[in-house]
Amino acid sequence: MTTTVQSPPDTAKAPERGASSLVDAVFRAREISIAGALVLLILGTYLANPLFLSDQGIKDLLLNASILVLLAVGQSAVVITRNIDLSVGSVVGLSAFACGKFVAGTDHGVLTVMLLGIAIGVVCGLVSGALVSFGGVPALVVTLGMLYIIQGVDYWWAQGEQISASEVPEAVLGLGSGSVLGVPYLPLIALVLLAATAYFLRSYRSGRELYAIGSSPEAARLAGIPIRCRVLAAYAFSGAVAGLAGALWLARFGTVVADNAHGWELTVVSAVVVGGVAITGGTGTVWGAALGALLLTTIGSVLVVLKVDSFWQGAITGALLLLAISVDRIVNLRMTAALRKRNARHDHGA
Repeated sequence: MTTTVQSPPDTAKAPERGASSLVDAVFRAREISIAGALVLLILGTYLANPLFLSDQGIKDLLLNASILVLLAVGQSAVVITRNIDLSVGSVVGLSAFACGKFVAGTDHGVLTVMLLGIAIGVVCGLVSGALVSFGGVPALVVTLGMLYIIQGVDYWWAQGEQISASEVPEAVLGLGSGSVLGVPYLPLIALVLLAATAYFLRSYRSGRELYAIGSSPEAARLAGIPIRCRVLAAYAFSGAVAGLAGALWLARFGTVVADNAHGWELTVVSAVVVGGVAITGGTGTVWGAALGALLLTTIGSVLVVLKVDSFWQGAITGALLLLAISVDRIVNLRMTAALRKRNARHDHGA
């Protein structure tokens, strides 16, 4: 007679599953709230001015948000690891001018321009990432220094020169103005990159390790995660996205100068944090960051439509940033308390 012994249920991982479910639920609610605020903002503006949701109005809104969404996606990968990249705006400016200089008066194609922009961004990202991950220099110091270095190089190279749209090949300009089934190319590019990044972060081990590093670098080290390589890769990705954004900036506007995207660094960080990616790392999604970018862009467009002083855009962005950080802090404290109670009940039951 054979006796079958049933294994006891694996309760050791129950608190971990509960913690993961709780965190996921909180940030899903955060993203839903942002989406709801965005819908209300758009509807309210439409009621005040129906032209806001005209075909051209919708197209302009998507085009204006595309580059900021791209930068928010790249920045998210860095912020998730408990770091920051303040050099993305200057990388956009350098990439846009370099691509414009490269294609001026030639017939270079779109792929060449995009690859050049990505290559410039990767180099910048690798320098920042190496100093942060292998040099141990604080990310804020490194990327702020890179911001000024790249701006200096760009200004020195440009010497006041401006690349005009008449010098840019039609194929490149077509990327910025063309569309498929009425949807502009730039938002489609942003959406593809957004979806691919979200899938990678959620489905691949190296993507999930970025969250582990941001949650607890010491625990990640003890778990054998190659922290330095992962942080370096995050910065390289952020740089690549910023470089691509620079090439798309050229395609979108045609005319480029040395200080394109000047001051965008804080706007990008604000979009990421407003979108639910915790500045302390370890939590948030690129979908939320993209919603944050779309919300900030829409606010800017709404102020223009309603003929409100552009000063208020900066004030509103700052207020949203403070609110998002405060909410993150409150949510973090409450989640910590809830998890402690849950673990205590589990230990008592065990």
